[in-house]
Amino acid sequence: MAQVFKSGFDLIFRLGVVGLILLIVAYLIWGQPADVAAFGVRAPVVEQPLPFVHQPHIGGDGIDCRYCHYSVEESSFAGLPPTEVCMTCHSQIYADAPALEPLRESFRSGQPIRWNRVNDLPDFVYFNHSIHIRKGIGCVSCHGRVDRMPLTWQAKSLEMQWCLNCHNNPAQYVRPRSQVFNMDWQAPQNRLVLGRELVKRYHIKHPVQLTDCSTCHR
Repeated sequence: MAQVFKSGFDLIFRLGVVGLILLIVAYLIWGQPADVAAFGVRAPVVEQPLPFVHQPHIGGDGIDCRYCHYSVEESSFAGLPPTEVCMTCHSQIYADAPALEPLRESFRSGQPIRWNRVNDLPDFVYFNHSIHIRKGIGCVSCHGRVDRMPLTWQAKSLEMQWCLNCHNNPAQYVRPRSQVFNMDWQAPQNRLVLGRELVKRYHIKHPVQLTDCSTCHR
């Protein structure tokens, strides 16, 4: 009987199977979907006390970011909603869902939920949410399309060079303040013309000042 497979095929086949298994394992560990536009980031989903999902809250119910992140326009910290805010809806909606038991327990005990940071900058970096909001930087520019995320992951690298790309050329990224919280906003064809106008209108500093070390390292 003629030999169907060439010599060495068995070894190649076995190596191929092992390689496929390794790829699947690697995807399950590191391959969580993310916005790879910035430095090819593929960040894993951060485990939380309960599985909060931005997608139905923003994309489905149309809840404004500021309803939960109440201090984002006034503080360096965006703010996290107290349990009472969550229970405004969830005392009626999915009130008995097993996945929301940590929320109900927090409400009963008065102990706040300890969320784990997803976008966590090093301690030597100073970041102020409110100034970026006032200068017309959209939430999506840093956090990605959270309205489409089943679970929240870090969408951008948040590395120094990534920040400098914006600070060196703010006209490329700035948008009207009225559109800062609009996830669907699309820049017009004259983006740079509009951007330069907004840079002047919002009194955004010159790139030399924006890229000074003391701006982010204090």
